[in-house]
Order: sequence, then structure tokens, then C-alpha cells
Amino acid sequence: MKLLYLFRVSVCMVLTIVITQQAVFSQEFDDQKFNNWHQWRGPNADGLALSGNPPISWGQDENIKWKIPIPGEGSSTPIVWEDQVFILAAIPTNQKPDRAVQQHVEAKTKPPEVVMDFAVFSFDRNTGKQNWKKILVSTAPFEGRHPSTTYAASSPTTDGQHIYVLFGSYGVFCLDMGGNLIWERDLGNMRTRRGWGEAVSPVLYDKKLVVMWDQEEDSQIFVLDADNGNTIWSKDRDEPTTWATPLVTRHKNRLQLITNGTEAIRSYDLATGEIIWQTTGTTLNAIPCPVRYVDNVILMAGYRGNRAVSIPLASATKNGKASLDVAGDVRQHTPYVPSPLVLGNRIYFTKSLVAILNCLDVRTGKPIFELTRMPGLNRMYASPVAVKDRIYFTSREGTTLVIKDSDELEILATNRLDEEIDASPAIVGNQIFLRSKKHLYCIEE
Repeated sequence: MKLLYLFRVSVCMVLTIVITQQAVFSQEFDDQKFNNWHQWRGPNADGLALSGNPPISWGQDENIKWKIPIPGEGSSTPIVWEDQVFILAAIPTNQKPDRAVQQHVEAKTKPPEVVMDFAVFSFDRNTGKQNWKKILVSTAPFEGRHPSTTYAASSPTTDGQHIYVLFGSYGVFCLDMGGNLIWERDLGNMRTRRGWGEAVSPVLYDKKLVVMWDQEEDSQIFVLDADNGNTIWSKDRDEPTTWATPLVTRHKNRLQLITNGTEAIRSYDLATGEIIWQTTGTTLNAIPCPVRYVDNVILMAGYRGNRAVSIPLASATKNGKASLDVAGDVRQHTPYVPSPLVLGNRIYFTKSLVAILNCLDVRTGKPIFELTRMPGLNRMYASPVAVKDRIYFTSREGTTLVIKDSDELEILATNRLDEEIDASPAIVGNQIFLRSKKHLYCIEE
């Protein structure tokens, strides 16, 4: 009881926001972009579909519009633009690598003994038929990866004219919508913590492509010119490996680039790279992505520690610290991999990697319900998504629990597919796209 009381008190201190209405802030899109899922976490980078009415229920023989096999491996989320669905994969070949001519890198995990094709696919949204496949690079990975991830863990992004793909150590690429290569960049080899691999997604905003390069030494952040791949600016970062995709959001006509981190949470000016504000970081292995609510940004992490903070975007750095200090911290029950979701005036997040749900009033931090087991789910990697007043939580076992946005855990449906799923769902119109270990599903009534 004492721990729960302290948790309630610390949450109330941290997540106090006085404005009562949520709005769309992170990006300013036209109606066309609102009706697509063009990047990791959707139109507004927060897991919310801004239109549509997808199914609540499905199964192996129910509401599956199409299901297609995806070769190789991948855990990235599909993105959707109009009638095209894009997805990445790393495909083993029969070719053996010539390690003697490869650049020597001390590997912390065992690399595969074959060359892999790093590829992007385009599928027809209505039929699942493959439009095209583009192999961007064929190479033998210099390092292995954590058993739970893949060599295609980063989601692509698009502006409807070009597709941007980040394969980390194996290249940054820009293609046109027909799959033709426009430009590519090699930013070198990353040395991730324990050789666990790379997974951060690129962020496209205002013709600028943001690439996080946090690793065990020489961490950096790059902002590239989306037209040609040239560096607009880059900054060294005093950070170990993180896997958190950053957030670009506008506040008072200034674009802030918000990054999660172990050592510090930072806001950069997107145009110049100047640090607007920074404060102490979250935890080791920072993975969950920032989300915005009104004039605050909320960041969480939960590996070897727990922390969640709500920071005013109006903060400024003085003497190396945010001038508006964070009042307090959540110090337990925060997520390890899944990102939080704000819907209306509620914020939802899971505990660590397990299917235990917390729901707070995002304005006051007062618990609405907490530490509530989600039946039928077990391990959680995918981040939740929502449309209208319902939320979709997908577990690694392939089960998606649909709940109502309400003051209690109100289950609408439990949907099982017989495949492991780590990728987050994508919602467009009346369809949900789910990427499993072996297939891509289009779910529609």
C-alpha cells in the first residue's frame, strides 16, 4: 500500500498539466496526410489514427482481407500512403561472406554466416499484390543482434513523393514512389550496447530527415537534407545506445526535436541544432518514444529502473539545466519497449514488457486505474494504437486486445493470430495492417 501511495503521489507531481483539451500538435498536415499512416506511430507520431473505422474483431478466418508472406526477417511497422503499403525486410541469401575483405569490427554478438539482402517492398493496399521490390544493399552484417529483434527493425517514412529507409550501419536511402533509388548515405558502423542491434526509425519533417546515431561511443544526431542526403547539421551526443525514435513538434513557431536518453532528455532546434532545453535522462536502454499533450512532452523508459517525466515545451536551458524544473518523477511501473499512448485526457502505458496496464489522468496525474492485468496477453513489444474511443494492444504471442477508452478496463474484443508479432499495428481508414514474423495482414470487415 505504501508503494502504491508513493506511486500515486509521484505521478501527480510529474504529470500536472492545466489545460484540459487535447489537440493535434506534433505535425501540421493536410487532410491527405491525416488519411495515411506515413511513419512510425502514424500521422501525428503518437499512435492515433485521425480517421477511419477498422474492425474490432478478427481471427484466422474472420475479417482477413488479405494475408501475404514476407520473406526474410523484420519487425518494423508497415507504413501506408494512399494505395501503397511499404515494408522492410532483411533476407538471407545463399552467398557466404568474405570476412577477409570486410572492415574489421570487434563483434559482441555472432553475425550471420550469409550475405543478406536489405530490401523494401511495396504492396497494393487493396489486394496485397506486390507492386515492386527493391534490394537496397546486399552485405553480410558485421555483428549479430538480440534474439528478439531483427535486421529490419526500423520503420520507413514517406511524404508521398519519396520513401526514406534507415538500415543503420547498412545505409540510409531515399527512393521515389516507384522504388527507384534517388540517393544513399553511409554513416558508418554502429557499436550498439552488447551488440544488440539497431532499431530507431527516421523522422521526416520540413524537408529534413532526422537520424539518431546513439551507440556505445561517438554518438551523434544527424539532420539530413531530404532532397539529396547532405548533412544540414549534426551534433555529438553524450549518450550510450538508445533505441527511441525522436519527436518533432512545433511550439510557438519553433520546431523542437525531442530526444529520449539515458544521460539527458533534450530538445534541439530542428533548423539549427541548438539545444533549446535539456534535463536529466530516463533510464538505460531508452526505447519508448516521446508523446505530446497540449504544451508538454512526456517521456518514459523502464529498463533497470523506471522513470516518466512531463516537461513544458516552454522550458529553456540555463547553465546546462532546464529552467523549468520537473516537479517530480514516476519511479516504477514504466514501459521498457512499448511507447505510451494519450487519448483524450487519459494516458495509457504498460509495465516493463508485461501486459499490465496503467491509465492516468494526463492533466493531473491521478490514477484512473493501475497495475491492471490485460487478460489473454503476455509479453509486450508493440506500441498501442487507437482510433475514435478504442485502443488496440498487440502482444508478442499474436493476440490483440481491443479496449474502450474509459475509466475502467472495458474489453471490446480479444483477437488471436497464430504468429508472433513485434511490430506495432498501422490503422488507415477501415483497415488495420499487422506485420507478423512471417506475414503481412490486412484486416477489414
